[in-house]
Amino acid sequence: MKICLAQSDIIWEDKEKNMEKCAEFIRKAKDSGAKMIIFPEMSLTGFSMNVEKTGEEKGESVEFFKRRAIENDIYICFGYVKKIGSDFFNRAVVIDKVGGVVCEYDKIHPFSYGEESKYFKGGEKTVEFMIDNDIFSCFVCYDLRFPEIFQVVSKRAKGIIVIANWPKNRIEHWDCLLKARAIENQCFIIGVNRTGGEYNGHSAVYSPYGERLNEIEEDEKLIFCDIDLNECEKYRNEFPLKKDRREEIYFESEVRNIERTDR
Repeated sequence: MKICLAQSDIIWEDKEKNMEKCAEFIRKAKDSGAKMIIFPEMSLTGFSMNVEKTGEEKGESVEFFKRRAIENDIYICFGYVKKIGSDFFNRAVVIDKVGGVVCEYDKIHPFSYGEESKYFKGGEKTVEFMIDNDIFSCFVCYDLRFPEIFQVVSKRAKGIIVIANWPKNRIEHWDCLLKARAIENQCFIIGVNRTGGEYNGHSAVYSPYGERLNEIEEDEKLIFCDIDLNECEKYRNEFPLKKDRREEIYFESEVRNIERTDR
């Protein structure tokens, strides 16, 4: 499967201009034979806390990407701010090539360090979806720091997408954690980060073996990568790591009274 990582320099809170850019990227991805194109978190606005401006009740962004998916016969993954009642969610969506919504995932872990949790409500569930006969899942940015949810979906998923606005001052964490999640879960990890300003890309695809399948790029660029999802099942059969997991005890801790010896 050929995928396209759209490492874009998102224009701040300007949906119209970002739509123009995305439409061009989608056309180029189609012309290059990609089956799916993946955009960063909050694809049309950037990582804005101005939820009253960026939030959508009717899903205008979804309708835009639906039309582009149908026109270009391609799967599209993107992010936007969803408003439900008085609550706002940092949502990732996947549209199939006939315009169907196959994934709607709300970021489980709002980034409290960046005050995201003041404006956004955290999601309550993981989500899986199908591309042909293969199962994928999707997370958003800060979720990458929480390995438990990756273990949950990788029981079935062969590919896990992470869309992000991950800043350059912590980019080594991004690089390291993407690779770790691939090794731990024995699946493809696809991380798409924005670029421009305080962001410097480093979008990546890691194989189930932990091998990076593309070069590091820091500028705005479409990054193409071919993945063979059969490698996931093959490696899991050769090295059945998950069979040795003991989940029934991972969240239990024995507390003992510890006597001080330095009196």
